[in-house]
Amino acid sequence: MNLLIDIGNTRLKWGTAEDHRLIAGQPLVHDQVTRHALVELWQHLVPPRHIAVACVSAGHLFEQVQSAALELWPGVDIRSVKSQAQAFDVRNAYAQPEKLGVDRWLSLVAVRHDYMGPACVIDCGTAITVDVLDANGRHQGGLISPGLLLMKKSLTQGTEQLQFSEANHAFGLATGTEAAIHSGTLSAAVGLIEHVVAGLPENARVILTGGDAELIAEQLAFKPIIDTDIVLRGLSIVLKGSV
Repeated sequence: MNLLIDIGNTRLKWGTAEDHRLIAGQPLVHDQVTRHALVELWQHLVPPRHIAVACVSAGHLFEQVQSAALELWPGVDIRSVKSQAQAFDVRNAYAQPEKLGVDRWLSLVAVRHDYMGPACVIDCGTAITVDVLDANGRHQGGLISPGLLLMKKSLTQGTEQLQFSEANHAFGLATGTEAAIHSGTLSAAVGLIEHVVAGLPENARVILTGGDAELIAEQLAFKPIIDTDIVLRGLSIVLKGSV
């Protein structure tokens, strides 16, 4: 068994992989990530052969993961995965490959492995990231935009009269401020995605992941694939290829 850990901007997601089977565990928000909490969470697991970690957040979270893992399984092999210029049939478009967020890199690896052909993977999380692969696995580049929550927060922080709310409302022209902010930010995300998709080949698959994937998918003019564990599967693929 291998333990896979994705430390994102808001949550720590994890799962276990055995052969071709991935089992996702209960995510933790950053405030919950302590050595003690992780030990409690993982103490009943079968000792892993390897641990693969993708971290785009603060380094102290990785340190908590490392500390908990070594307390539970002294000497376990812990690998911090980084983006690469070319590997696993994917060619990174970035001139400085390591500057591509490792979560985006792993999503591309998983998409190439699982779907083949041209594809667009969109992470609808704290940030909305868009990355496009051509039919030969060449990364065409990507886009980054604030996620829905960040857009809402930026509005309320930059204006005196608007109040922050995480509540969802009916989508469309609104008759109240909170509903108007909800529909306005959601429309911005939908418009970004549909603009990118309009330029893709007709046979390209569009894959959405991240916490707001289902909310955004409901308003798109097409039906995307929703794949919530794509980064963890990328970790599993990379780990298998390096041990």
